[in-house]
Amino acid sequence: MRNWRAKSAAIVAVSALALTACGGGDGDNGDKGGDGKGTEGGSSLSGTVTGAGASFPATVFQDWIAAYQGDKSGVTVNYQSVGSGTGVEQFIGQSIDFGSSEEYLSDEALADAEAARGCPAVQFPVVFGSVAIAFNDPALDGLVLSPEVIASIYDREITNFNDPAIADLNPDFDLPDQDILPVHRSDSSGTTFVFSHYLTTEVPAWADTYGEGKEIEWSGDTIGGEGNEGVSQQISQNPGGVGYVNQSYALELGLPTAKVVNADGEAIAPTLEATTAASEEAEIPDTFQFTINGVGGEGYPIAGTNFILAYTCGYEDATADIIKDFWSWTLTEDADALALELGYAPLGADLKERVQAQIDLINSQG
Repeated sequence: MRNWRAKSAAIVAVSALALTACGGGDGDNGDKGGDGKGTEGGSSLSGTVTGAGASFPATVFQDWIAAYQGDKSGVTVNYQSVGSGTGVEQFIGQSIDFGSSEEYLSDEALADAEAARGCPAVQFPVVFGSVAIAFNDPALDGLVLSPEVIASIYDREITNFNDPAIADLNPDFDLPDQDILPVHRSDSSGTTFVFSHYLTTEVPAWADTYGEGKEIEWSGDTIGGEGNEGVSQQISQNPGGVGYVNQSYALELGLPTAKVVNADGEAIAPTLEATTAASEEAEIPDTFQFTINGVGGEGYPIAGTNFILAYTCGYEDATADIIKDFWSWTLTEDADALALELGYAPLGADLKERVQAQIDLINSQG
């Protein structure tokens, strides 16, 4: 197991210093360099860029940053895992160089960003991942849950693991007489958006009562945790704990996870292969405003996308060059290998070409 907790703490600490020192959006100035294709040598780029947002991709971002900086001694990329909602707010508020979110920017949010900056923003996907339902009890690994059961657990209609609705899905399990303690994100979260969007599309009662979004009015008989890190901790520390986290966190911590029934009635575990299968069902428009819905076949149904947010103007040349070079590098095979190791699904070749065209627009208006 990697010491990702230590790495996360270190990156957040450095990011906080960077925000104080840089004063936000333009980063540190340096020698102009980089061609946006991920091929520049370490000596041709110099400076610091700062991003913030989703904790959903934080583990792979940490590895990407470490690998990228290893060949570029003059470059620092800082990323704060603060949640998608805060990341979007800081991006539109221009206190960071790039944002990160699992919910794409709506037309209204894009208009707000353009009004704040004086030029359009760009957004593009960089990786796909699954939202796993994780348990405190190892004996529950592989427990089958349907979207209706998951919704009922969070709505507190199902409060014990031996509930008949769970038993019907799991005839071979010796279910414990154990109260269920649902755990949710307490911050504004893209992971919450993916989770609640899934339930909204699958369970009409959930759509009517809770809906979808980065923040939800949860039932009072639940507990919250900040970030995927906080939710994972609450699950681990509380008997009967059940919560939704990015699959990479479940893998890193060895948390037992559920199989979830998809649109074809198949009970699917949140594996890399199942995440890839889900991502291949996504219909991706030119605007990159999309979600992954109605996953069937061998796909895991609670799957999401991480989007990067940047601007078409307003950066110092050195800052823009680093942003373009770094995100172009994340489209390489080396970056894909790191993502795969952590359970994330990289973009396909055709989608990478479309994303590269968006990266090339960063600072294109000067």
